[in-house]
Amino acid sequence: MLEITYPDGSRQEISEGSPISEVVDALPRSIRSRALAVRVGDRLYDLRPTFDRGGSFEVLTPESDRALDILRHSASHLMALAVQELFPGARFAIGPSVQDGFYYDVLLDRTLTPEDLERIESKMKDLLSSGFAFERRMLPRDEAIGLFDGAGQKFKVELIRDLDVESVSVYSLGPFTDLCTGPHVPDIKMLKHFKLTSIAGAYWRGDEHREMLQRIYGTAFFSAEDLGAELQRRVEARKRDHRKLGPQLELFDIKEEAGGGLVFWYPKGYILRETIENYWKESHRRHGYDIIMTPHIADSRLWATSGHLDYYRENMFVIGTEEQEFVLKPMNCPYHVLVYKSRIHSYRDLPIRYAELGTVYRNERSGTLHGLLRVRGFTQDDAHIFCTPEQLDDEVGGCFDLAHEMLTTFGFNDYEVELSMHDPAKMEKYAGSEQEWQMAEASLLKSIDKRGIPFRKMPGEAVFYGPKIDLKLIDAIGRGWQATTIQFDFNLPRRFDVTYVTGEGERKYVYMIHRALLGSIERFIGTLTEHYAGAFPLWLAPVQAVVIPVSPDQADYARRCVETLAAAGIRAEADLRDEKLGYRIRDAEVKKVPYMAVAGPREVEEGTLDVRSKRRGRLGARLLEEFSAELVDEIAKKTYH
Repeated sequence: MLEITYPDGSRQEISEGSPISEVVDALPRSIRSRALAVRVGDRLYDLRPTFDRGGSFEVLTPESDRALDILRHSASHLMALAVQELFPGARFAIGPSVQDGFYYDVLLDRTLTPEDLERIESKMKDLLSSGFAFERRMLPRDEAIGLFDGAGQKFKVELIRDLDVESVSVYSLGPFTDLCTGPHVPDIKMLKHFKLTSIAGAYWRGDEHREMLQRIYGTAFFSAEDLGAELQRRVEARKRDHRKLGPQLELFDIKEEAGGGLVFWYPKGYILRETIENYWKESHRRHGYDIIMTPHIADSRLWATSGHLDYYRENMFVIGTEEQEFVLKPMNCPYHVLVYKSRIHSYRDLPIRYAELGTVYRNERSGTLHGLLRVRGFTQDDAHIFCTPEQLDDEVGGCFDLAHEMLTTFGFNDYEVELSMHDPAKMEKYAGSEQEWQMAEASLLKSIDKRGIPFRKMPGEAVFYGPKIDLKLIDAIGRGWQATTIQFDFNLPRRFDVTYVTGEGERKYVYMIHRALLGSIERFIGTLTEHYAGAFPLWLAPVQAVVIPVSPDQADYARRCVETLAAAGIRAEADLRDEKLGYRIRDAEVKKVPYMAVAGPREVEEGTLDVRSKRRGRLGARLLEEFSAELVDEIAKKTYH
C-alpha cells in the first residue's frame, strides 16, 4: 500500500498500481473538471498513469504554477504533428516549453516562410478536432533506439544514446511519437488558444559545427483574453527592442565586422553609461564599499586554483605565450580574493567589502548572442564581501537595501525573488558543511522575511558553492529580467585559504558573499532601454534639453540659452539646422529628448523659452533661469516626469 497526503493535510492509503484518474475522479467537481495533471511527491504525472509512489498529492489546474508549462509543451507536440503532416521528411530535435511560449527545432529540406507558418498553424487548428490524445509508453532503451532509427529521427537516437538508463518514456499524439517525460494535457482541445510567432535558426545542441535547424516559435494560453494580451505585449516589446533603439538613438551598436558580442558605445551611449556608473560608485561608497580595479588577464594557474579552468575552459579566452598561459578574466572573484589576502585580517577588520566595475570576457557561442543581453565582453557590477558568521545577517540585509535603493531609483519598483537552496540529502556534492549552508540560507531567508518580499523557494537548485538569491526586475510591460544576485561561496575561501583571525587567535575561513546588483552594465542598459522604450528619465538622458530657434534670427539667443543650461550642469544642445520648425520638433521627439524649448522673437524679447515636455506635453513660457532651476531640481531628485 502507498500513502498520499492532500494539501489540507488529510491522508489516504491506495494500492500501488491504482489509476491516478480514480483518485482525481473522487475529488470535488470544481477540481476534477479542471485537472491537467498531478504532482506526487516531487514528480508530475498525467491523469492516465498508475501510482508508483506515495507522498504529497496535488492536482494541477490552469492556475497552478506549472500549468502553462504543461499546456505549452503539449502545444509543441501538436505543432510537431502538424509539421510532420505537412512535411513528411521532417527530422525533429527538441521542443520544450520556455518562459513565454514554446518552440520546436526541426531539420527540413527547405527554408520555411511566413506562409508556411500560417499553414502549420491552420493544420494545428484542424487537428484539434481529430480526437487524438497523448499516450505514454515506457520502452526499453534499445527498443526506443530502434523505433526512432527506423523512423529516420537521428536526433532522437542521439539523445537516447546519451542517456544512461534502461528504459525511456515516449509519447504519441496520433501518428507523431516523441521522446518525452511529459506530462501532457488530458484533452488536446485545451490547446485551442495558441499562436505561432516566428521562425529562427538554431544549431543542433548549440554547436556551430553541427546541423543548422529551423526553430519554430509559438505561445499558448488557457484563454483567448490571455493570448490576446500576450500578443499585444509582444507588439509593444518590438517597439522597445534595445537592438533597434540603440542605433536609432545613437547610443550603442554591435559591429559584426569587429566580432559578435562586442559592444561599441557611441558618445550619447557613453554619457548614459557614465551616468549610471557614477551613481553606482557614489552609492557603493556611501554604503561602505571600497572600489578597486584589477587586471583584465591573469596567469591560467590562478584559474586552475579557483577551479574555473577545469569546469569552464571552453567558455574562456586563453592566450598562449612562449613562457606561460594567460586567460582573459571571465569573472572578478579570484582577483578580489588576492586583494583580500594581501595582508592578514583580524575579526576587527571585517566586514571588508570590495566592489569593482570589472570588464570580463566569456567565449559565448555565436548562436546565443543577443544584443546587450548576451555578449562576449561586458562590465560586471560586482562586489565581494568578506565577513564573520555573526555579520552575515547584517551584510545580506545591506545587500538587499542597496539593491532596493538602486533599482527603485532607476524606476524598477516591482521585482520577483527566488531563493536557490541545497538538497540536504546530497551534501556530498556541495562545498562547505551542512551547518554553514543552514546558516547562510537562514540569513537569506531572514532578509527576505524582514522586508516582506514575496519569494519562491528553489530546493536543490543551488550551485555547489553556495545558496543564492536572484531578483528579477519587472519592466513597464510586465516582463521579468534577471538583475540582482546575492550568492554565498564556500568554495573559493577553501581553495585560496581565505581566513581571518578570531578573538581567540584562531584562523577560520571567512564567509564570502558574491553580489551583483545590476548584473552587468551592458545587460542593465539593454533592460533599461526597453523599460523606458528609450525615453529615459531626465537624469539619465544623454541629451536632456534641446533649444530650437524658430528662425536663424534667434540662433544667438539659443546658443546663450544652451550656455546657461550647460553652466548649471544640464546636457543641452541647440538645433540650428536649416530645417522647418516642425521637422526639428518632430526630430527631437523621435530622439526622445525629455525637454524641447522653442525660442521665437517673443521669447528673445522676454528672456523666456516655450517649453515642451516629452511626458507632460506643452508647459508654456518659462524664464530661462526658471527653466534651468526646474531641470536641476528634477535631475537631483532622479524622478521621472
